[in-house]
Amino acid sequence: MKKTKLLYWLATGLLVALMTMSGILNSMSTSESVAAFEHLGYPAYLLPFLGVAKLLGSVALVVPGFPRLREWAYAGFTFDLAGAMYSSIAVGDPASTWLPIGIGFILIAISYQLNQRQAEVKTFVAAAPGLAA
Repeated sequence: MKKTKLLYWLATGLLVALMTMSGILNSMSTSESVAAFEHLGYPAYLLPFLGVAKLLGSVALVVPGFPRLREWAYAGFTFDLAGAMYSSIAVGDPASTWLPIGIGFILIAISYQLNQRQAEVKTFVAAAPGLAA
């Protein structure tokens, strides 16, 4: 259990750091973010929206007690990264630009799976309190 919790927080911490940094850069509409968005064919006015969404999703992953909100954050991050990967492939970017996106997918998968395991253990212990001793 301790190993699962440690791995969960490691993966989740890295995911939150990745999305928070991306969210801050998007929210600020830095010149690099605007250039990347224009390269992909998207309007710059979407950057602050996506940035705020990433920041809110990051908060949702670390605040306890809101499992449904956490599920939505995982889904939102997955859609964000899927869209980023599709867009990069569509404009012909080299595979090396997909590496951060792939890392993000891996972190989402690990964090989500370990979160589900922890939830199952909590449900099992709550359903059978006599077995927890």
